[in-house]
Amino acid sequence: MFDTRRRFLAAFAAVGAAGVLTSHGLRGQSRPSGRPPSGPPADPDASPDNSEVLPAKSPTKAILEENEKDIKKNIEKLYQLATDLKAEVEKTDSSQVLSLALLKKADEIEKLAHDIKTRAKG
Repeated sequence: MFDTRRRFLAAFAAVGAAGVLTSHGLRGQSRPSGRPPSGPPADPDASPDNSEVLPAKSPTKAILEENEKDIKKNIEKLYQLATDLKAEVEKTDSSQVLSLALLKKADEIEKLAHDIKTRAKG
């Protein structure tokens, strides 16, 4: 019984050692992990056209500007909804009855505030 275990463990160790040695042997043949080679060098005699020099807006900056506009628009809407909700609460007796419209407006305010928070985080 111990003999078969020993043989199994010896074979397992041999396979593991072979795997380690093989991986180290192949490591020398792998590509170096650095920057890939760049394209051909630019011609120093060529003068760039001024119309092509102006960089376009990066997509990331455009997305951020769009998010900022959406956030400002949503904040205005949130302020209006909160003002409407306050006026509605003041004119109803909420200690007796809570209207369904009041709850829907509060839920809409909550969703809008959550949307603003997520957009602000990025």
